[in-house]
Formats: sequence, C-alpha cells, structure tokens
Amino acid sequence: MDTKGHWENVYLTKAPDAVSWYRPHLERSLALIERAADARAASIIDVGGGESTLVDDLLFRGYQNTTILDVSQTAIDITRRRLGSVAEQVRWLVGDITEIELEQGVYDVWHDRAVFHFLTAPEQRTAYVRQVAHSIKPAGHVIVSTFGPEGPMRCSGLQVVRYDAGSLHGEFGARFRLVESSKELHQTPFGTTQQFLYCYCRVN
Repeated sequence: MDTKGHWENVYLTKAPDAVSWYRPHLERSLALIERAADARAASIIDVGGGESTLVDDLLFRGYQNTTILDVSQTAIDITRRRLGSVAEQVRWLVGDITEIELEQGVYDVWHDRAVFHFLTAPEQRTAYVRQVAHSIKPAGHVIVSTFGPEGPMRCSGLQVVRYDAGSLHGEFGARFRLVESSKELHQTPFGTTQQFLYCYCRVN
C-alpha cells in the first residue's frame, strides 16, 4: 500500500473536523504531556501530528521545543497556515515514522495518538519501537494512544490493530516501564464513539 498517497488523499479531500479521530482539543494528551514535561523547554515530538490542534495548545502553554511529524505534506501545510507566524516556532518533519531518519537521543517526550494502531505488520511495529528507542532521551517519556479492545477494527478505510495495556506495552518491551494506562471514549464528529487506549511509559 502507498501509505503516503493514502494519507495525502485523506487530507486533500476531507476537512480537519471531518475525520473520525478529530477532537477540538486533545485534553488527555495535554494532561499527560504536562505531567511528563513541566519544563517548557522540554523537547517534544508529536508523531502523526497532521492537522491536530495539539501543537496549538502546546504553543499556547509556552512549550518552546516542539516537533511535528507526519507522513502527509498536505496535513503539515494546512497546520502551518492555521498557525500563521507562530509556525516558525515549531520544527516540521514529513516522512513515514518507520523509515525517516531521526536524531539520536533528542526528545524528552514522544507522543502518538492514532498512528501505532495502523502498523499492522510486525516489522512495521519493530521499526517504530526502534525509532522511539533511538530518538528518546534516557529516562524520557513515551505516550502512545491506540484503539482499545472495543475500538473499531478499521479506520480511514484501513485495517488497524486494537490493544489493551498489556499487549501495547508488550510491543515496546522491558526497556519501557509502564507508568499508567487509561481508556477514553472518543466522540467522533459523526456522533459515534470510539474506544481509545492511552499508555504512558518511562524509558529505563
């Protein structure tokens, strides 16, 4: 499958609030990030940031070192236009998270809402975890949110993998210590609900 082509088409043809994962604000993600990184100089990467408003809220809260990564150039361009001049305060990366070359040991916080569950092949998940281990600082924080056990089996026309806390943490291994997990019932723009799982880990 042409991953980049698929997501470029999604962001070219759908408004930001017309996709199932849209939320005006990612309240749970924000709370976990603020808990993990109270210093506003902390280095944060949002994987699959796309058109999410998380970057807006991080900037509003004074975070000074934020990176947004997405496979879709269209999504990045839309978000940059929305932010206007303050977009210059953010580092923008375009690429597939399983393939892009990231710097080593630079991030205090890794955040991903709704990317990991699209990695249906074991080798994709292995590559993703390798990226986290490579680019996160020692004792860094990893926040990953996927569909939970009762979440949908498909999203945006693609198959996904659903997780509980044990199976999601198992993908990452012993180097990542599970601090806590929680579930969230996300209300989609279409009036339906989706179960999300959040896992917050520390790097040993």
